[in-house]
Amino acid sequence: MSVSITEAFIKQYEADVHVAYQRMGSRLRGTVRSKTSSTGAVTVFQKAGTGIAATKSRHGMVPVMNVAHSQVECTLEDYYAGDWVDKLDEFKTNIDERKVLVGAGAYALGRKTDELIIAAAAGAGESVGDYSTGLTKALLLSAFETLNDADVPDDGQRFGIVGAHQWNELLNIQEFADSDFAGTSYPWLKGTESRKWLGIVWLLHTGLPLADGHRDCFLYHKTALGHAIGSEVKGDITWHGDRAAYFVNSMMSQGAVLIDGAGLVKIKCDDDATIG
Repeated sequence: MSVSITEAFIKQYEADVHVAYQRMGSRLRGTVRSKTSSTGAVTVFQKAGTGIAATKSRHGMVPVMNVAHSQVECTLEDYYAGDWVDKLDEFKTNIDERKVLVGAGAYALGRKTDELIIAAAAGAGESVGDYSTGLTKALLLSAFETLNDADVPDDGQRFGIVGAHQWNELLNIQEFADSDFAGTSYPWLKGTESRKWLGIVWLLHTGLPLADGHRDCFLYHKTALGHAIGSEVKGDITWHGDRAAYFVNSMMSQGAVLIDGAGLVKIKCDDDATIG
């Protein structure tokens, strides 16, 4: 590798990081309301209330719905995932160090994206369960009913994220495990532990909040959570002569926020509950 890294090499690295991030980074980005090309340190999501239809007399004025509008602010933060590659180390290994760092950077930024979304979800106002049981069918249906009672749209954009223990508990529910009742959904989830049941796309995620054996899982509509992108994943490579090494860096600017608490339910589960 030349001491003077070419512009083409840098562009190729940046493209590789972006593709890797999309392929194996965040699992939750596609499950929430996303706003790209956000400018400034804060971006705003618009929240609209419900309208009421009414009649009118002949030649009378059309009634106004007076839909309430409000704004939810989302703060953007900058995140970096970089590492050093010693020039002489490249002669001592037969692995593609650039490819290794591409994958590591994509995974790191993907985990951070999901971490932001999960942290926003943790502020949910609605919840079911008390951590005394695992993810039983009754507890799951209680969360399902909570969304229905709030008139959350059943339009194929409902998502449920659960931990590894809860996923095994779901597989003990015949309707969930049986392909006659459940199926797959969304091409970007291909190859992951996910399936569609009750009109909800369920995903296994290992990054959900866990404390003292208590696991928080979430059921939500896509519009309930917002994810803002100030800068997509970018890559950069610089030579540092004083270190005789390259610094390979991946970076992004993102944020997440809870837009509508009525569209999200926290499911409180005992992560140590006996399965079966």
